[in-house]
Amino acid sequence: MLAGVALLIAAAATLAIPYAFRQLIDVGFVKEGTATQGVAHVDMYFLALFGVAVILGLATAARFYMVSLLGERVTADVRSAVYGHVVTQSPEFFETTQTGEVLSRLTADTTIIQSVVGTSISMALRNSLLLMGGLVMLVLTSAKLSAIIIVLLAAIVVPIVIYGRRVRSLSRDSQSRIADASAMAGEILNAMPTVQAFTHEVIEANRFKQSVESAFETAMRRIRARSILTVMAIVLVFGTIVFVLWLGARAVLMGEMSGGELSQFILYAAMVASAIGALSEVLGEVQRAAGATERLLELMSLQSNIRSPDHPLPLAVRKASGATLSMHAVEFHYPSRPLTPSLCDLSIDIAAGETVAVVGASGAGKTTLFQLLLRFYDPQKGQITLDGVDIAQLKLSDLRDAIGIVPQDTVIFSANALENIRYGRVDASDEEVMAAAKMAAAHEFIEKLPEGYRSFLGERGVRLSGGQRQRIAIARALLKNPPLLLLDEATSALDAESERWVQGAIDAAMQGRTTLIIAHRLATIQRADRIAVMDNGRIVEMGNHAHLLALDGVYARLARLQFQS
Repeated sequence: MLAGVALLIAAAATLAIPYAFRQLIDVGFVKEGTATQGVAHVDMYFLALFGVAVILGLATAARFYMVSLLGERVTADVRSAVYGHVVTQSPEFFETTQTGEVLSRLTADTTIIQSVVGTSISMALRNSLLLMGGLVMLVLTSAKLSAIIIVLLAAIVVPIVIYGRRVRSLSRDSQSRIADASAMAGEILNAMPTVQAFTHEVIEANRFKQSVESAFETAMRRIRARSILTVMAIVLVFGTIVFVLWLGARAVLMGEMSGGELSQFILYAAMVASAIGALSEVLGEVQRAAGATERLLELMSLQSNIRSPDHPLPLAVRKASGATLSMHAVEFHYPSRPLTPSLCDLSIDIAAGETVAVVGASGAGKTTLFQLLLRFYDPQKGQITLDGVDIAQLKLSDLRDAIGIVPQDTVIFSANALENIRYGRVDASDEEVMAAAKMAAAHEFIEKLPEGYRSFLGERGVRLSGGQRQRIAIARALLKNPPLLLLDEATSALDAESERWVQGAIDAAMQGRTTLIIAHRLATIQRADRIAVMDNGRIVEMGNHAHLLALDGVYARLARLQFQS
């Protein structure tokens, strides 16, 4: 509302300037009285003109400040809303949507909206007022010349707008080519060890050069088109003004209008022409913003099929011995592979405090089992219960708070060691974080870092070894202190010494809680209470290490392949 008031004041001040010039020319220079009185008369009109300029400046500044503030606020709110909505989506959403596409909508699309809300809408309103006010003042000044200039301006605006669309199209193409070059550079820079190992430095440099050249050629087409548009606009608009000025000058010589009226008319004509040009530019921006808004609304309209029930059931108080877990006749296939079952009629009961290992060939359904436990997906058939409660009836945050996971691909955030471990429980004290690190056998190597727990670990933890990253992940899970612990291939990519350290940390983590372990290395799970052997989405064997060897089935075959000298 304040911006609207400032806009009206600024528009009124702008429209008053040509009238002030007319008064200055027609009245201020008329010789009445003494020379001193004439000078005083002129001084008064110049002071009035300066006063109008001051009002215009203050109102324009106020409008710019408030509209820019509005644009920044809208953009911040939209970004927060879209990001907050995206992070609640299920993994199914990220199966079908590229991360880069989401980031593009969060940054590029919201920036376009910011430009429109913070600048273009204000410009459109301002120039609309100037256009309407200018046309009214033109007619009041000279109806005859107004009719001529309106027809001529309408005739020249059409080709300018049509050619302007080509310029906008080329601008979008130019941005796309630049984005392609940036994406290529980002991909290669993230894979530099591989590029250098295969001696592809020159090849990749040439690829990037070709991409940059393509962007350059597109930019040059845009610049040429923009140059032609500039020539057209300047020649046609000023040609029209010069033509009408010539007609007006003849009218002044013939005594049909005064010099002040002619000056006023020309200034209003220039104002109208400028407003029309600005509105044609704003129209292109609004069209782009409309497309960006549609993309954002499309994202906001998506609803995750995995969400908390309207009336969730409470989860039982955590027991010191862990949680009971049961899966009954579970069947599941991924949405992206509806004809390929990942789990078939899977049933298992796990007691509190029990350690169960899950083994099987790749694709047997082991990781899918963990994803269902965390409710990243819901099974098409069957039921999963935690402490006797169907997990589909639990609040998502309650369910996931009760589960700790150490994934195969450890995620280390761009932060220090303290904050990476504290990710397990954000309200944990420094002492609790360090206690979890000691249990995970991570305290010693963290203390040796340049700044200890305050040491920055680098993007994706590049300053740590694989074993150190795994121990950070285990410390994170221990700090969470969940009754159910999931270990997904926690030692699969480690050397012997790192595996020994991590295995010791895992043994500590398993104390006093129910644990499920996925492992390909059978040596790491021989001490499990039970081993579930999966094949094609089914549990085909169950028992301890010795019992399964005696069965001489799938587990025995896997064991022979691994332990055979």
